[in-house]
Amino acid sequence: MTTATLSPDTGAAPGAPGHNQFALLKQRRFAPFFWTQFLGAANDNLFKFAFTVLVTYQLQIGWLPASLAGLVIGALFILPFLLFSATSGQLADKLDKRSLMVFVKRLEIGIMALAAWGFFGQHIAVLLACTFLMGLHSTLFGPVKFAYLPQHLSERELTGGNGMVEMGTFVAILLGNVAGGLIIAVPEIGAHHVGFACVGLALLGRFASHHVPPTPATDPALVINWNPVSETWRNLKLAQGNTVVFRSVLGISWMWFFGAVFLSLFPAFARDVLHGNEQVASLLLVVFSVGIGVGSLLCEALSRRHVEIGLVPLGAIGMSVFAIDLYFATRGLPSVEVMALGAFLSQPAHARVLIDLALLSLFAGLYSVPMYALIQMRCRPTHRARIIAANNILNALFMIASALVAGALLQMGFTIPQMFLVVGLANAAVAFYIFMLVPEYLLRFVAWVASRLVYRFRVSGDESIPTDGPAVLVCNHVSFVDAVLIMAASPRPIRFLMDHRIFRQPLLGGLFRLAKAIPVAPQSEDPGAYDAAFERAAQALREGELVAIFPEGGITRDGQLQAFRGGVIKILERARADGLEVPVIPMGLTNLWGSFFSRIEERRGERVAMVRPLRRGLFNRVGLNVGAPLAAPGLTPDGLRERVAALLV
Repeated sequence: MTTATLSPDTGAAPGAPGHNQFALLKQRRFAPFFWTQFLGAANDNLFKFAFTVLVTYQLQIGWLPASLAGLVIGALFILPFLLFSATSGQLADKLDKRSLMVFVKRLEIGIMALAAWGFFGQHIAVLLACTFLMGLHSTLFGPVKFAYLPQHLSERELTGGNGMVEMGTFVAILLGNVAGGLIIAVPEIGAHHVGFACVGLALLGRFASHHVPPTPATDPALVINWNPVSETWRNLKLAQGNTVVFRSVLGISWMWFFGAVFLSLFPAFARDVLHGNEQVASLLLVVFSVGIGVGSLLCEALSRRHVEIGLVPLGAIGMSVFAIDLYFATRGLPSVEVMALGAFLSQPAHARVLIDLALLSLFAGLYSVPMYALIQMRCRPTHRARIIAANNILNALFMIASALVAGALLQMGFTIPQMFLVVGLANAAVAFYIFMLVPEYLLRFVAWVASRLVYRFRVSGDESIPTDGPAVLVCNHVSFVDAVLIMAASPRPIRFLMDHRIFRQPLLGGLFRLAKAIPVAPQSEDPGAYDAAFERAAQALREGELVAIFPEGGITRDGQLQAFRGGVIKILERARADGLEVPVIPMGLTNLWGSFFSRIEERRGERVAMVRPLRRGLFNRVGLNVGAPLAAPGLTPDGLRERVAALLV
């Protein structure tokens, strides 16, 4: 991953103590970019919503019926994502991203100047053309937007930065829609003021882009393929080459499918089910947007400022639970006259509807932000923008599919609450399918739950765990959940060498098989399996993975650190034979002795674990101290044990 830069205006290192996602708004490496994308999203939505209101309520256009206006405008805006995303991804990889942002903002000024003329003279054909051009503007900006962040933010800032961008985007969408509706409604001069507002926002966006720091091209030698069809196919194949990244792209696209169903049905849901007026429909949009923003911002706090994909299953569960509950919350609502906002809010039954909607969207924010961050972190830097372009293409296809499926279900006689039920159940099925295909999501979720709900887990020194490249992690062995807790501390998957007997445990054995842990049998018991285990560990290092080993050879039976065996040296020697000088990261787990998963109970003269549930209650403190990386040459088991022992003090 490209090294993040120091902030020129603060001098603070990324990820320094006390740093949080809001502090990014004070730094040049993030703030101008944030406001550039914020103003662009606001302008898109102000223009689109004002135009939709104009042709729906204020003008009678024979060749554009009011009932179709919203669909036509939405389709024209989405069309460039299908046609030009592949080309825009190439441009973002080949060119300096600041230069590309400046160009896109200049283009926006020209488009909005043309749109202002269209609003002044109510030239509908011109405004439709501008809708397509603004879609092109967003298509060009999309890959730049997400490829920019990993070049300026560290791994520890990536989740927070994405959360800020996601929050800003939905707030901008909300403000743009509200402003567009209010301005166009001004009698006689509303259309003129919309034109002025669009040009003004474009100028502000151009000003913000001027202050974005230079962001060098990641693949300047790239030869542009101008054929959108062949390049689109190539980008999709490129994304498919990394299984975790491609499944994440599919997961994000599904989230857009899910969200598009709700957003498209809000007006009819407010009118026909909730019996509210236009203000109620606007309230639903506000609640949905605020929920997404809050969920996006929560990601950093819930992830300990790492890319924590364990939040994705949590988000998927919440999305399904509250989408399904929204169906039940609307079943008993009486049929009444259309209500204004005040009357709607005075009905207690409507509180449950709004809470469901708020929590549904909050969990959607928890679901999407870690996926975006994972894609940015796991992509090759030279191909990052093209992968984002592939993501945008699939997003557009899924949103179109969402409209077609929703329309078909409505034609089949489904009610709107039944639509929410179907989508909630489908989300559960899709999420389960994705998590079975990519067990890393499920494993991280289990680790996240263990480190936050079973224990209060404190990690110190985790910046020493490398975010790329091979390394050997060495830790003391106190309990059956040591590996789960170490997983929770690492931003990357880990291959554990573990005693083969633990795989006989029904639950933990299944979990560690999903984690592709490597079973180790004693050499005296099975020499072939013993050698095969160390060869698999060496192969994992050759492939750039993290390998973890508990050198004591088993879980402590008295709470004390045992002697270290020579397995870790054997791994390092095999790596050195392959020409790899692999760093060793010492770790020390603290305060786990005496917990339910440690061998503290005595039965028939044996020390056993998992006998007394809640032995120390819930949320008891445990910790992991991570030491500085050690060079492999000269390391001995005794010397390594001393390093780990020092971390337990």
